[in-house]
Amino acid sequence: MEKITNDFNKIPAEKFAFVNRGEKLTDTKFVDKPVGYFKDAWIRFCKNKGSIVAAVIIMFILLFAFLTPVFFTRYDQTFMDVYYAKKPSRNLWLSEHFGIATGTTTRDFNERSLITKIGIGIGAEDHDGTGTVTLEEGMASYYQPMKEIGEGVEITGLIGAKDKTIYTCTLDSYLEFGFQYRSIEQDEYKKIRDWEEKTGIQVLYPLVEENEWCLDPTDANYWYKTKKGTPVKLNKNGKAKEIPYEPGMVLEDNYVRDAEGNAVYYTFTGGGDLDTAHYKVRVLYYNYYRYLNGFEPEYMFGTDSQGYDLMLRLASGIKLSFLVALAVSAINLTIGAVYGAIEGYYGGTTDLVMERITDILMNVPFIVVATLFQLHLSGKLGPIPCLLFAYVTTGWIGMAYRVRTQFYRFKNQEYVMAARTLGARDSRIIWKHIFPNSLGTIITSCVLVIPGVIFSESMLSFLGIVKLGNETTTSLGTLLSDASSIWMDYPHLMIFPALVISLLEICFNLFGNGLRDAFNPSLRGVEE
Repeated sequence: MEKITNDFNKIPAEKFAFVNRGEKLTDTKFVDKPVGYFKDAWIRFCKNKGSIVAAVIIMFILLFAFLTPVFFTRYDQTFMDVYYAKKPSRNLWLSEHFGIATGTTTRDFNERSLITKIGIGIGAEDHDGTGTVTLEEGMASYYQPMKEIGEGVEITGLIGAKDKTIYTCTLDSYLEFGFQYRSIEQDEYKKIRDWEEKTGIQVLYPLVEENEWCLDPTDANYWYKTKKGTPVKLNKNGKAKEIPYEPGMVLEDNYVRDAEGNAVYYTFTGGGDLDTAHYKVRVLYYNYYRYLNGFEPEYMFGTDSQGYDLMLRLASGIKLSFLVALAVSAINLTIGAVYGAIEGYYGGTTDLVMERITDILMNVPFIVVATLFQLHLSGKLGPIPCLLFAYVTTGWIGMAYRVRTQFYRFKNQEYVMAARTLGARDSRIIWKHIFPNSLGTIITSCVLVIPGVIFSESMLSFLGIVKLGNETTTSLGTLLSDASSIWMDYPHLMIFPALVISLLEICFNLFGNGLRDAFNPSLRGVEE
């Protein structure tokens, strides 16, 4: 021993060196502070960027659904205007400042229909019924639906028909309705006149004569003289000359006039006194809408096939889908947790019998159950309770299976055996010791139920199995169903509800995956 010590003393100190001094031994960070279960899950969830983005999008959609009726629209759920059905999005501020949401659409017109639409703007500028408004004045009118007229394309060689010219035009779909005949009470007529005087906005326009030069007495837009639909101008001998579409075109009016040549704005149609007497009048519907509602028509997402505000209907559909999905998830959690806990904890014969029951229910097609409930119970209970019953009939089975699996996993752990040894009752062991350890899987399952319910509810209402469309309530599937046959002409009816459903499905699945990883007990305390 003395010799060995002496040998070490002969080795110079500079020959010695520390191993890995100042170097990193491992990438693992050791947590030296106790972290709670949910706090640990929250820390790991926040590191999943995809799940965070999905959660933000879901929250935005929820805020949209609940705040839109309060802050983002002037209409209520019962407001409907059939004359503005299937219209594209329109917002005056966005249109003026950014050139979007203009309410315009592109359409092809022949010469006759083109003049009819142009005539709306010309007639709107003829406030006194003089019939002297020029084409240029009409095209500059605020009420002119034709915003841009393309070059005419000659179509020749048509079998059995004359050659014609087709114009591709940009049309303001909110102004194209033009004029309309209305029957109003005498008192209402006076109110409109007072409103016109107060605002300077004209609603009432001269009536059109029902004579040989009136193409259609029911269409208030044919205020000019026509022959077989083509505008004409009469010479001194009363002969008609066709008026083609060209610069400087002047349409000859066909207004009703009194003995002094003044335009007539109303005619008496019946009634006995100030309150019951009715007048037939001709109104510019755009301004008549403003008179009735106090504002111009603006629909951020356009209108649906019936004339409701599509943004409001979309918000209503999202709320309905969320509420149904949350109710189904809560009910399935309650039934499935109790059923699965009993199966997994007791096992043996109890588990065998209960599993056979779930096997039978699992093989019953959901769509058949939903259809039968709607056919036989919706008249008494309503479509939504019947839909909930259909989901609850078989929807809890998946939850029960997951809870059963978790109980089989944990029921033989040492802490469970210790609790049983100390005399804990079965109910306490189930709900105080085993169930909390299964909570992560259960929460994840509940979240992943929501997109499935939203999708299946939309499918059922799209197919017409569940009727959820009325003046106060609708669903995303109903909106898609209404748009299914006309979406090529009105794509916004399909785009908005389809986009919302797609976002909800993708985001809920990403959100659920994030929760699954966050509540995974094998990752507890691990820093990524």
